Amino acid sequence: MDTIVAVATPPGRGGVAVLRVSGDRAWSVCEAIAGSVPLPRVATLRTLRDLDGEIIDRGLVLLFEEGQSFTGEAVCEFQVHGSVAVVGALLRACLKIEGVRAAEAGEFTKRAFVNGKMDLVEVEALADLIEAETDSQRRKAMRVLDGTASKIIADWREDLLSSLAMLEAALDFADEELPDDLTDLVEAPLIRVRNSLAEQVSGRAASESVREGFEVAIVGPVNAGKSTLLNALAGREAAITSEREGTTRDVIEVRMEIGGLSVTLIDTAGLRETGDEIEQIGIRRGIERARAADLRIYLTTNPKETVRVQEADDIVLLSKSDVHGMGGISAKTGEGLGELIDRIEALLKKRIAGQSIFSRERHFDKLTRAEKFLASALSALKERSVGWEIVSEDIRAAIRCLDGVVGRVDVEDVLGRIFSSFCIGK
Repeated sequence: MDTIVAVATPPGRGGVAVLRVSGDRAWSVCEAIAGSVPLPRVATLRTLRDLDGEIIDRGLVLLFEEGQSFTGEAVCEFQVHGSVAVVGALLRACLKIEGVRAAEAGEFTKRAFVNGKMDLVEVEALADLIEAETDSQRRKAMRVLDGTASKIIADWREDLLSSLAMLEAALDFADEELPDDLTDLVEAPLIRVRNSLAEQVSGRAASESVREGFEVAIVGPVNAGKSTLLNALAGREAAITSEREGTTRDVIEVRMEIGGLSVTLIDTAGLRETGDEIEQIGIRRGIERARAADLRIYLTTNPKETVRVQEADDIVLLSKSDVHGMGGISAKTGEGLGELIDRIEALLKKRIAGQSIFSRERHFDKLTRAEKFLASALSALKERSVGWEIVSEDIRAAIRCLDGVVGRVDVEDVLGRIFSSFCIGK
């Protein structure tokens, strides 16, 4: 493959910029720019020059041998001052060297996958780690990136191969004496894998909520303090507040972090009967978003009002405690805000307690299919309704599904989508 080069740090001015070169000619690029090749994996300060001998900058040079780098290829990294001019000059100097071209988006990671340094589920986890906005998203991505998910799949695969080997032996040596408990020996690993698969699939909703974030809607009548509460929780003036009823006419969203979780707060139009057509549209939209949210906060200004909640975990609060003096919450004085945030955090964390380590629709599609193949195999073994050849084929199909998760098979249709989500230089 060609030797590729790209800036690995964000564009613009900064303290330090990193330029990465990967491929057979990486060390030749180092020699041409830095004058000589330093010891691998030892950061060395060098004067960097273009091909005409003009000094570009003084910076650190770091080399990795083939097989010891992120991509699995020989790699050279230049760490220079984060000036747009310095980075541009260094990049142009590298691209003038024969056999070197600019990297495409995600090409460094793609080479790591092709060279066996990462499997597909780890590649996706790296993309999730780069996109992570909250601590929970970071931790989840790291659990997959450190090989935990791949290890689970490898263990499942070993169990299935064990069952398949015993079935194949029974088919190939049908005339030989085989153990009386062969069916039990075949069944046990299949049951173990099916149960583990079912556990991971059942945690799909919680896992996707961690990755995509939760929605919490603030609902209530007009002038109940919904927008004021949104602003207080967000710590900024995200919504217009006024004593005039019906100020909020559309859904307003604010993204924030609560307890390490990504949460989108939704301010909805106040509920009331109105002849204003635009306000009616806003109320309908607000009701629809609130119904679809993960959690709702109902605000009321009437202590005697009975609020009918949508789900048991929904929160009902008496608003404007600074006015009626009867406890509850006040977005203006801050009374009850800390307790509300703690309550939201506790409710959302309860929902992610059983989350799956997997997180993408592609993963769950293949895991669900594998589970169905194993259920079919176990049913056939129990009822003796079909020959062992059919059972073997069900097990093979389940293995192919698992191989598809980590990218051993069926990867061409997803590679383009995955790597295009990376920035150039990663």
